[in-house]
Amino acid sequence: MASAVRTDLLFSISDSWIALAYLIAGACFILALRGLSSPVTSQRGNRLGMIGMGIAVVTTLITHGIASIGEILIAIAIGGGIGLVTARRIQMTAMPQLVAAFHSLVGMAAVLVGVAAYLNPASFHILDAAGADILQTSRIEMGLGVAIGAITFSGSVIAFLKLNGNMSGKPILLPGRHVINLSALVAILVLIALFHWSTPALFWAILGLSFAIGFLLIIPIGGADMPVVVSMLNSYSGWAAAAMGFTLHNSAMIITGALVGSSGAILSYIMCRAMNRSFISVIAGGFGAIAGPAGGAEAIDRPYKRGSAEDAAFLLSQADQVIIVPGYGMAVAQAQHVLREMGDQLKKKGVRVKYAIHPVAGRMPGHMNVLLAEANVPYDEVFELEDINSEFAQTDVAFVIGANDVTNPAAKTDKTSPIYGMPVLDVEKARTVLFIKRSMGGAGYAGVDNELFYRDNTMMLLADAKKMVEEIVKALG
Repeated sequence: MASAVRTDLLFSISDSWIALAYLIAGACFILALRGLSSPVTSQRGNRLGMIGMGIAVVTTLITHGIASIGEILIAIAIGGGIGLVTARRIQMTAMPQLVAAFHSLVGMAAVLVGVAAYLNPASFHILDAAGADILQTSRIEMGLGVAIGAITFSGSVIAFLKLNGNMSGKPILLPGRHVINLSALVAILVLIALFHWSTPALFWAILGLSFAIGFLLIIPIGGADMPVVVSMLNSYSGWAAAAMGFTLHNSAMIITGALVGSSGAILSYIMCRAMNRSFISVIAGGFGAIAGPAGGAEAIDRPYKRGSAEDAAFLLSQADQVIIVPGYGMAVAQAQHVLREMGDQLKKKGVRVKYAIHPVAGRMPGHMNVLLAEANVPYDEVFELEDINSEFAQTDVAFVIGANDVTNPAAKTDKTSPIYGMPVLDVEKARTVLFIKRSMGGAGYAGVDNELFYRDNTMMLLADAKKMVEEIVKALG
């Protein structure tokens, strides 16, 4: 009797320490998100997230007899090695598709855990008291987890292919797509509700339909909305992990998944507001999207002014204030370091230098902020759209480097444009606009020509962005 009491006490103490460890890990994750909300505290936020994940992983390995330590260490070494090599080799221009690829892996991980739990429920401790069948609550959690995970996987694969250029960025509009998508989603929910019968056919039908709907939801979404898609898939991956956390009775997974899911959903909503898109429209596969001349639009044959690096250097050095607007073209040319050098030279000449960031500049949320931080651009010089837009009218030079759709005045005037209604940076209000672009051919990611190129106060600097800025730096010196 005394031995049994001591054993129960040990289990109680063990459970208390496990709960405390997961609570500390959850607190680290919350503080990590808070830290990531500002570039100034982002490094600390990343460290806290790593500490929290380390605590959660170690606690899980100690308290669950999942596999031998040797097998786990081998798996960690393989996965960590792949991640380390990928992170060191990846270019910043490829970061959006890398994020999409990672989301697909999270989704597939949730699917594999769900399949393993369904095929071997005893190992996951989800059998009923009689040990004959899976608990009804576990079936619902499992069904939701594999459904969200499968949608995340297949949707992320399509997002990766579009971002990587393996698939056209133009919307692929299937006939009756809304009816098909809604019918499939309703069917998935009905099958999950019926899954309490634990029929194998129901489980595999949920999985198959979910994979299909992930493809169908993302295929109709065009390149202009891809930043929202990346953020939305991030949210899906979190909810998939949370659902699997319930199946595994792992509070750390539940907390982490809920944090990622909710923060991703909030970010998606913010991105939709920044692009004047309906949140429901985007997640429903572009429902109600504006039918405009998107995709492959040819540049308009109109007169424009072309300048040289010397012209640009003279205008910049004579200015009182310069606002630099970076875009995806800067990322492609890897021009952020020489751009900061140009800014430093201008400041030495007494010019006020600021950087204007559009929420969807680049192809993922925060793309430009990361690049500028990498180049050690002071945080107090970087401003978001709503904080800087009113200053363009009092600015001498707006220096646009590779930003296209986010500076297009057509978003405010052309109701047939696919970007109509999207808030854009008011660069055309500056006294002079210097616009770096490789050539006049080709349109932005949304597939529309930018009428800013042909304005009287715009001077086009046609060259590779990095080379042009290097020449401007030489001319300034």
